[in-house]
Amino acid sequence: MDDVAVAASAARAAARVLLALRADGALTGRALGDAGDAAAQEAISAVLAAERPGDAVLSEEAADDERRLSADRVWIVDPLDGTREYGEAGRTDWAVHVALWAGGELGASAVALPALDQVLVTDPAPAPPARRDGPVRIAVSRTRPPAEADAVASALGGELVPMGSAGYKVLAVVRGEVDAYVHSGGMYQWDSAAPVAVARATGLATSRIDGTPLVYNSAGLSLPDLVVCRPELAGPILAAARAGR
Repeated sequence: MDDVAVAASAARAAARVLLALRADGALTGRALGDAGDAAAQEAISAVLAAERPGDAVLSEEAADDERRLSADRVWIVDPLDGTREYGEAGRTDWAVHVALWAGGELGASAVALPALDQVLVTDPAPAPPARRDGPVRIAVSRTRPPAEADAVASALGGELVPMGSAGYKVLAVVRGEVDAYVHSGGMYQWDSAAPVAVARATGLATSRIDGTPLVYNSAGLSLPDLVVCRPELAGPILAAARAGR
């Protein structure tokens, strides 16, 4: 298998166990989320160990091995992005992230949206749909929409659209459900690596709020903010977000 196929296989393996756990009905809420985290981590680890045993792995659900900092190839994984949403019956806004960082850049990656039976990959990249008519739609956290997003909505006459996991919000831009995702207040590298790779492959704009590049496989695990948007909106969105800080 090539690297994209490995990423997709790992994401699908996690999706299968997550859907099976949810369908079983024995667990709900936080207990279901915890079990899902562990089962998805095991599923992804098994695929990567079989297909790419020499590669390093950075995962939310495993201890950080600093040998990744000198490795040429590092898989950046979030086995279950949106644990809260996964534990809520009927919600679809959660995801599985599998990204390959190689040679200093994100590369072959896959994001599964198990509840929608979708896996989006970097190659072939999804074709971005035409922008919907109406106000600019900006994906934000369900619980803590940032001031910068409010500033963007005010400046562009847009509207905020609360959603669950970070990966789902990035792919909502890829899929044309929204036009942008504006986030501040902190996240980790695994929260966005795979979805950002897919977004870049489709031609979307991705950066920090200050316009600088998103950097992955760095020593510090935090990635405080990001913007993912349609390229024609990048200039005004970044300007408004910076003004709203």
